[in-house]
Amino acid sequence: MQALLSFDRAPPFGAPLRFFLTAPAFAVLAGLLLLWSGPDLFASRWTPEALALTHLLTAGFMLQTMLGALFQLLPVVAGANMVRPLFVARLVHVALTVGTLALVAGFLTYEPLAFRFAVLFLGAGATLFIAAAGHALHGIPATSPTIRGLRLALIGLAVTVAFGLLLAASLGWSLALPLAQLTDIHLGWGFVAWGCALLAAVGYVVVPMFQLTPSYPGWFGKHFARFVLGVAAVWTVADLAGWTLPSAVLSAAVVLCAAAFAVVTLSIQWRSKRAKLDPTQVYWRVAMFSALAACALWLAASAIPALAGWQGWPLLFAALLLLGGFMSVIVGMLYKIVPFLVWLHLQNLGRGRVLAPNMKKVLAETHMRKQMYAHFAAVVLFLGAVVWPQGLAYPAGAALVLANGWLVRNLLAALGVYRRHLVQIAAVLDVPLAGAL
Repeated sequence: MQALLSFDRAPPFGAPLRFFLTAPAFAVLAGLLLLWSGPDLFASRWTPEALALTHLLTAGFMLQTMLGALFQLLPVVAGANMVRPLFVARLVHVALTVGTLALVAGFLTYEPLAFRFAVLFLGAGATLFIAAAGHALHGIPATSPTIRGLRLALIGLAVTVAFGLLLAASLGWSLALPLAQLTDIHLGWGFVAWGCALLAAVGYVVVPMFQLTPSYPGWFGKHFARFVLGVAAVWTVADLAGWTLPSAVLSAAVVLCAAAFAVVTLSIQWRSKRAKLDPTQVYWRVAMFSALAACALWLAASAIPALAGWQGWPLLFAALLLLGGFMSVIVGMLYKIVPFLVWLHLQNLGRGRVLAPNMKKVLAETHMRKQMYAHFAAVVLFLGAVVWPQGLAYPAGAALVLANGWLVRNLLAALGVYRRHLVQIAAVLDVPLAGAL
């Protein structure tokens, strides 16, 4: 059962848009960081540059887009209206942006004050959002897998942030904590119990809606998020308690949860009614295959000592999951969500007297497809740079800058269409619409 969509409850366009426009700028910074650091970044997952780049993509690109999407989806999909959404969005956006930059600066300099600022701003931004979203969802009946998934994904976000803040605090205040162990738990919750659970909750709506596929199986939507959070919670307890064998088994179960989502998603995408794949569908399919490859690599490293001893496998895993997986699917969703929001808000503002432009005119498919090829080139070059950093580190950095700079250009082009039509609507209706964004 899919959630009923209430487009009349959509927040102001500026609430999600500020996150969508900021996110690719962080990915551009990640490319510039790679150009600056060069092959040294790939020496280990623990190099300052690797940690900084990882958080530019996770706290910068991923978190910005995911929270921006939630500002839109909570009222439309779940009927959960935030109090003063534009005001909350402004505060959360500023806090996350400043906090992410402080965190990256902390990794590059290991200056304790930078980590303290990161804890303050990231903690404040995430806490404000979780509180606002939780308050909006309170009392909303769980009538669809999406609503249930959104609630559980918020729990995953809260745990992910809590472990992340604990790690940053340990560096800011020199706390004696098991950093490697806590980092693995932080990553497990962030990638699966938060990222994958949210992606599934959103996918229940956007995949059938935009890709013309059958709905996700009922059993999957009913149990997936609960199972993921349950397994992640038990694994965390086992790992912190030092139960080696149960921890190993449960960590593999967490990885298999992500693989299960990828397999189920691919299975319904094969049955799409579209005669020709558009860029969004290509992005999603590449993302699912990349996620499966990342899961296979993790399981192989757990079973093969020679692979586990290679310093590059965690970087290869991260590249498959972050660039090939999450970034691909997020860009694919942006190419549907942003043009749709432009159309929706212009249609509402036009009051039936000024028609909104067709979504394909908001953002031409040819521009999306060209940027998509640039993104895939960046992914391939980054994967290659893990194996051959001396030869491919700089091309990978340049490709990352190009692909995400192109994404910024495409999103700004859609915003330009919105602003030009605002002028037309204001002229026809003879009303000021300067505050419509």
